Amino acid sequence: MKKKLLLLAYVYSISCLAVDQALLTRAEKSNYTETTRYEEVISFLKELQKRSGNIRITSIGKSTEGRDIPLAILGDPVPISPAQAFNQNKPSIYIQANIHAGEVEGKEAVLMLLREILTGSFSQMLKNQVLLFTPIFNPDGNEKIDPQNRRGQGGPEGGVGVRHNGQNLDLNRDYMKIESPENASAFEYILNPWDPLMLIDLHTTNGSYHQEPLTYDTAHHPNGDLRLPNYLRSKLFPVVCKNLEEKYGILSIPYGNFIDPSQPEKGWETFDHQPYYSTNYWGLRNRFSILNENYAYADFKTRVDACYRFVQLILEYTNQHGAEMKQLIGEADARTIQRGTSADTCARFGTRFEATAFAEPLLIRSYEFEIVPNESGRNRVQKTEIKRNYKAPYYGNFKITQSVALPKGYFFSSSLSEIAQKIKQHGIAIEQLTESVTVDVQSFSISKVENSNRIFQGHKSTHIKGSYKNVKREFPNGTFFVGMDQPLANVAACLLEPESDGGLVYWNFFDRYFYVSEWGANLNEYPVYRLLEPLKCAKKLEVNFK
Repeated sequence: MKKKLLLLAYVYSISCLAVDQALLTRAEKSNYTETTRYEEVISFLKELQKRSGNIRITSIGKSTEGRDIPLAILGDPVPISPAQAFNQNKPSIYIQANIHAGEVEGKEAVLMLLREILTGSFSQMLKNQVLLFTPIFNPDGNEKIDPQNRRGQGGPEGGVGVRHNGQNLDLNRDYMKIESPENASAFEYILNPWDPLMLIDLHTTNGSYHQEPLTYDTAHHPNGDLRLPNYLRSKLFPVVCKNLEEKYGILSIPYGNFIDPSQPEKGWETFDHQPYYSTNYWGLRNRFSILNENYAYADFKTRVDACYRFVQLILEYTNQHGAEMKQLIGEADARTIQRGTSADTCARFGTRFEATAFAEPLLIRSYEFEIVPNESGRNRVQKTEIKRNYKAPYYGNFKITQSVALPKGYFFSSSLSEIAQKIKQHGIAIEQLTESVTVDVQSFSISKVENSNRIFQGHKSTHIKGSYKNVKREFPNGTFFVGMDQPLANVAACLLEPESDGGLVYWNFFDRYFYVSEWGANLNEYPVYRLLEPLKCAKKLEVNFK
């Protein structure tokens, strides 16, 4: 009997070891010298699905090179559709990792967090929310692992993937033009149907030297509803960052870089306002967004641990405060809709911006720096090992410096169907007139068309200059109309305004309408017209592209 019990104990221990190994990431198995490969991510997710009924694995579509992009849906009970989640009155939170596949900390942290939620001590996170995870959003970039990629960071020694996808596109510059299959799938299967309360987008920084292993930020675009990022700055971030330090000894700081490393006190600046970044784009949609940037110069394990705890604490916060946050985005949507229906024409749309400093300076735990000449004799700023704290202005408060009146809607010809389809792809409601209408509108007279000399994401960006004039115009049956009495009105304006920084003009969608012959004859009127008063009498039918 004793031998039998010993044998059973041995078999049980081997079985437990096998279970543990099956639910370990490659980073954990390799003592953080390697990162997890695509097939291992898929196997890990399938193993979790065997252990728990609170996860459903699906694919949102295929990458450029034909790999399925997995989406893990967690809930208690796990919803079979977005509609069921809405019926449960549970907000959904979307966590996106590996959009830049050289920045792998988020992927490892997400897999570990999934394991702990489904088989460990974090099951309570599913009490009041549904969690959506894409652990490997850029699978093609992930599989191009090479030790030569991102050589300046602290591991993993086995190498990481590359920033771009299979099209050589940066997926975090694709939130307006939506040219990648990865982002097109995310819009079709996550953003529009699930309408998550919040995005948490996981990255790794390699900028200025400081002691904090974790940095973070939120939306910057001033055309969004600023109450939402202000809530994160005043409510969520202080709680999460305090718990990070007190519970886990992890220091954190808003994401940024020294304006002048030789004089750190001059200021700390963050990323800009551009709407094609995920974080800014979600803000324009009247949703919360959080950027996580793990500190590249810390060792790999430290970066993964910091990311893991940061996401954990955010999800604990949203699980407790989701109802409050849901109410805030409902109010933001209501304000946006009311602005589009109101006769008040005072609302403005920003077209140019600048970063200004917040009222309070930022404490940055960093180092002393010295100026050292390099081999060519040029002076370079070099970090020393002497720790030093700085208080510096934090340039993260973006202000509008140029604006136009925000219209009540936009008209454009039925011949511009590709523009209409792009608008619809964002989830924006677009209609067509069922009878002709004559109304007062604003047209934009083009005086100058400028194209960048530098290719950026496969485009030479376009900027147009000109002036507005009031005209009376007849729009025939079939004309497309985008009303501003909808929650995504801010996105619609960013896409369609002629002088929008980062809209469809910028990404060359209208170029063919600016030059109409090989001899340079150009169209002098932008083919989208602004309605400044609410349109109440025209008959319209919503468009659904197949």
